[in-house]
Amino acid sequence: MINQIKSCRAVSLCLVFFLNLPVLFAQSTKGKPEGKIEKLSKELDAILHREAKVEVIAGGFGWVEGPLWIESKKMLLVSDVLNNTVYKWTPQKGKEVYLEHSGYTGEQSRGEELGSNGLALNHKGQLLLCQHGDRRVALMNASLDKPKPDYTTLASEYKGKKFDSPNDLVVKSNGDIYFTDPPYGLEKGVNNPSKAAPYQGVYKISKNGSVTLLVDTISRPNGIAFFPGEKSLLIANSDGERPYLYRYDLDKNGLLINGSIFQNDRGVDGIKIDKKGNVFTTGQGGVWIYNKKGVLLGKIKIEGSTSNCAFADNYNTLFITADDYLLKVDLVKKTGL
Repeated sequence: MINQIKSCRAVSLCLVFFLNLPVLFAQSTKGKPEGKIEKLSKELDAILHREAKVEVIAGGFGWVEGPLWIESKKMLLVSDVLNNTVYKWTPQKGKEVYLEHSGYTGEQSRGEELGSNGLALNHKGQLLLCQHGDRRVALMNASLDKPKPDYTTLASEYKGKKFDSPNDLVVKSNGDIYFTDPPYGLEKGVNNPSKAAPYQGVYKISKNGSVTLLVDTISRPNGIAFFPGEKSLLIANSDGERPYLYRYDLDKNGLLINGSIFQNDRGVDGIKIDKKGNVFTTGQGGVWIYNKKGVLLGKIKIEGSTSNCAFADNYNTLFITADDYLLKVDLVKKTGL
């Protein structure tokens, strides 16, 4: 079942470019993924040093997602979506269980991607989780030092229609939360009889708790990230038939306007944007790096599927979640975190 789940998700990310998918998915069973850097523009030198190495730092996950570096604790949190657990990684102790029942708190046995996915901190330093199984965006009531599965629901529906499986989120400087809601966490996906809305949405949770539907025309909304200044953002569509990365401007009310296609090179899962506006996208084959104009500068090539990435150490380190492994790349020369 787990291999089937991984295959189904990866198909939606890369169908447009990869026709012989079974062969590619088999790579994840051959051991640790290997990574190498492919430079396509001189601009890459200002982002990624020439001798950068891709290092595998942890493994043994089901499907690892949602990396979040917490600078104050010097720790990385990641979601194991299939095993309903958040793990933490530190340079001192490596991989440890951090939070169980991270995305599904029910008692009835169920399958698919039931755990948490996207993770973020709010302005009070509290942990926010996109919870697939519970179909909500939630806040962990416990402290970061003493985590426990005690949650407050921030949003679970829009106009009486239950969300499918909130996937990724980003917090605006004013406290608003923007998140995507594809069907990946639903058993049987869009064919689940409990699916309430006839579309896949991207939403905003305002500081007062109100929920606004921002766009309902993206078939598989996934990764989401703001450009510096928060005047525009990117939303990934992980649909093999429409593998587009959409750019939207924000109006004075934080609503999306002036939609356009930023790139359509391949299906994208996660997105991160650095302080200069360079865009790091994940999907089949690794991390693709673009400048703010959408020009492809280079690739961190990794066998199999990469789900997301996260910056640390003032954008000098990149963590990558790839299938059942966690990887690290020092973007600048240094001895480590």
